[in-house]
Amino acid sequence: MAELKNKRAVLFATTIGAFLIPYGASSINIALPALGNDLKMNAVLLSWVGTLYLLSAAIFLVPFGRLADIYGRKKVFFWGIIIFTVASVLKAFSASIAFLFTMQLINGIGAAMVFATAVAIVTTIYPPSQRGQILGINVASTYLGLSVGPVIGGFLTQFWGWRAVFLSNVPLGILIIILVLFKVKTDWAEARGESFDIAGSLIYGLGLAIMMYGISRLPSIIGALISIIGVGVVAFFLIYETHITSPVLHIGLFKGNTVFTFSNIAALINYSATHAVVFLLSLYLQYVRGFKPQKAGLILFVQPMIMAIFSPIAGRLSDRFEPRIVASSGMALNVIGLIMLAFIGPDTAVSSLIITLLILGTGFALFSSPNTSAAMGSVQKRYYGIASATIGTMRLLGQMFSMAISTLIFTVRIGEIQLNSDQFQPFLIGLRGAFYVFAGVCAFGVLASYARGKVLQSD
Repeated sequence: MAELKNKRAVLFATTIGAFLIPYGASSINIALPALGNDLKMNAVLLSWVGTLYLLSAAIFLVPFGRLADIYGRKKVFFWGIIIFTVASVLKAFSASIAFLFTMQLINGIGAAMVFATAVAIVTTIYPPSQRGQILGINVASTYLGLSVGPVIGGFLTQFWGWRAVFLSNVPLGILIIILVLFKVKTDWAEARGESFDIAGSLIYGLGLAIMMYGISRLPSIIGALISIIGVGVVAFFLIYETHITSPVLHIGLFKGNTVFTFSNIAALINYSATHAVVFLLSLYLQYVRGFKPQKAGLILFVQPMIMAIFSPIAGRLSDRFEPRIVASSGMALNVIGLIMLAFIGPDTAVSSLIITLLILGTGFALFSSPNTSAAMGSVQKRYYGIASATIGTMRLLGQMFSMAISTLIFTVRIGEIQLNSDQFQPFLIGLRGAFYVFAGVCAFGVLASYARGKVLQSD
């Protein structure tokens, strides 16, 4: 009975954590104009509010995944929530851009600690027969946070200002801290006693920072050169990791393990092909169709809500059937949805857009938790933290690649000018081109997803 209560407390805490982190990231987006007015920030600086958070989380995910395997996943998760909560409070009292940016970086560190451990913890305590269902709950909570973030953020900004959005993270953060302190009695560290690779972590962080900064500067030549340098540093990191006894990233997880390798490749491809969809449709609905933000938001709300509803169902399906079949089917639905969007026009019916978003939401739900379940089921328990962190890194890199592809296409089509009615036709051509590219990328992802083979549980 005590073990059952511990399991429920862990699931509750990690589920709230899976909601809180994406909620915190998405809720502030709607408040950026108000924040920019108060702190005198231009559009470029505002874009860095989210980018710094994303960059920080990506850099620290893998190192904290490894630290969690060595020193305890509950410990890292617990301190991650504390850091995230405290940084949220401090951000609410930001009086300068420098202070806000510093807190965003610290917030990203806390988020990385939670991302790197939540999936690893629930994968550790629940048997393989329930893994898909539990991960489905985790994924659903993540999508729910993404869904309601802008709605709650808009409400708070309108009535209490942008500082209230940051403070809204605090109650849930405190609830998780109390839960972990008084209800979660166990910690998990199957790699306890092994050394931590500090040098490798620094090289990894430097390479990823350079590469992601370069991607953010595309399609300029300097952006391409910086990206190439970053890729070179990451390549050096991978070579370096094969020559030390206790690496931060165990390259052996990929060698001979097609399930883990192709699950990560599939995650990278899926997020590269789908992350920018909401961003692109938001521009289309507001600029081309002339919809107000509220109406555009309600239409786009369909996709993440479908993800939240169907993710637990997809998780249960992956417990009964081969995860690669469920995940590959989801990616195939994404291909169909992206092809449908490639025919978008100035008079496309809203009902058609909603149907397409339903297809994409269902496809993403079918892919996400089964793919994660397959990856986690293919490694030993001692590597759960680093495995979870690696999948999370693929997600963040995919999101950056997706935005970079969109930016590149639009820069080529309409240049770096403010969008107006004269550019609507070139914009639509660029929009269709982006969806065609994403559909092609996603089609390749279906092959990568299916090529992973059958999952052989390692625990």
